[in-house]
Amino acid sequence: MDTPNSPITGPRRRSILMLPWLAHGHISPFLELAKKLLSSSSSSSGRHPFLIFFCSTPVNLASLQTLLPPHLSPSIRLVELHLPPPPPPLAALPPCFHTTRHLPPHLMPSLKSAFDAAGPVFSDLLEALKPDSVLYDFLQPWAPRVARERGLPGVASLFFPCGAAALTFLTLHSMDPDGEYPFPPLRVERGECDKIMQFIRNKVNGTRDMDRVLESIRRSEGAILIKTCREIEGKYMDYLAELVGKEVVAVGPLIQEPAGGDTRDDEGGIMGWLEERESGSVVFVSFGSECFLSKEEMEEVAQGLALASEDVGFVWVVRFPGGGGESASVVEALPEGFLERTKDRGMVIQGWAPQAKILAHPNTGGFVSHCGWSSTLEAIVFGVPIIAMPMHLDQPLNSKLVADLGVGVEVQREDGRFRREEVAKAIQQVVVREEGERVRRRAKELSGRIKERQEEETSAMMKKLGQLFGEENNF
Repeated sequence: MDTPNSPITGPRRRSILMLPWLAHGHISPFLELAKKLLSSSSSSSGRHPFLIFFCSTPVNLASLQTLLPPHLSPSIRLVELHLPPPPPPLAALPPCFHTTRHLPPHLMPSLKSAFDAAGPVFSDLLEALKPDSVLYDFLQPWAPRVARERGLPGVASLFFPCGAAALTFLTLHSMDPDGEYPFPPLRVERGECDKIMQFIRNKVNGTRDMDRVLESIRRSEGAILIKTCREIEGKYMDYLAELVGKEVVAVGPLIQEPAGGDTRDDEGGIMGWLEERESGSVVFVSFGSECFLSKEEMEEVAQGLALASEDVGFVWVVRFPGGGGESASVVEALPEGFLERTKDRGMVIQGWAPQAKILAHPNTGGFVSHCGWSSTLEAIVFGVPIIAMPMHLDQPLNSKLVADLGVGVEVQREDGRFRREEVAKAIQQVVVREEGERVRRRAKELSGRIKERQEEETSAMMKKLGQLFGEENNF
């Protein structure tokens, strides 16, 4: 792992410092963008015109070491950002909590406050590394300010790792929380709007997260980069550009492609079981790495899977806060007898599964998902219909987008809660019933269109980023 004083040998290359928010759902898209920049811009000699400084806390960087392809790792330098203690009365954080992963919810204000206080440390890193440009996330408007104070020669641009529809919605309601806006075709009821907005109304250091979003947009130079593609969100990209008066650039879905040689010891049993199923007959069930079901929600999902047609198999990834404990936790968390009743058509896995490989497999016919943005894009790119069970943050908006695109259905709630009958109904509709044929066909069609336009969109994106970062002659 590099430090600011590590020597940079060879001819001078233009450098970009990337600073994502301290969550896996943000760090992963930044890393995939770094890989895409380098893979798409190599010269005929194989040399990359960019040097990427990837900046995060040591606990986050430790998990990235194995994700760097050997041929790209010399051009992606991992740079440690050591957070200072948050100001009193907030609790000090041990380094293992300098990440949102497994962070107890009551410590989130401490983490955000410590990150806010990292401006001077970040300034020292800029002085030592002297990058040409900075890509920052939407919760740290102090990053472009520090870059300007240090006389950064290039641009400091915002990279938003969520969708254009979500950012458009947040921007509209951040400007005027009580306003009534046309947001076709994603009609959001007032109650839903309040729930979505709640997470960015909280104050840390006297600043609301919604104000951080607006200020991050305002300080972005040249353009705003978004993890999406025009085939999925073109109208929202155009709407956002009009709202903020800045160019909006789609950098693609940035999903981690399933690599045949990249395997873990526990993959064989999962993929072998999936291989024995019928085409399109399995639903993959996963709620992301940082979204955990309550005991009641887990009960309803389990009973919904049990009630679904016996022709539908499932692979369910169960996760618990803090990493999970012993395997007995799964038995205790699930309804009594569930594992025995469903053993012939289901597989329950604790903690991890090769999501991209499962979604890319032809025997996977549906994805029961919380509609986190990365998971949503993975399903769309691989042509897998979505059974949406959104929980919070941008997930309700992503679920509405999925329905609008025609590539999935949302599980209906009763009194704000998911019910097993509705879970089973949505699974059967998407995977088995004739009425779901339109959704299955639409998912395949959209996947095909995205793949057909991938080379064209990548070329346009790389040209724009070349102009933005001053390397257009090398692309």
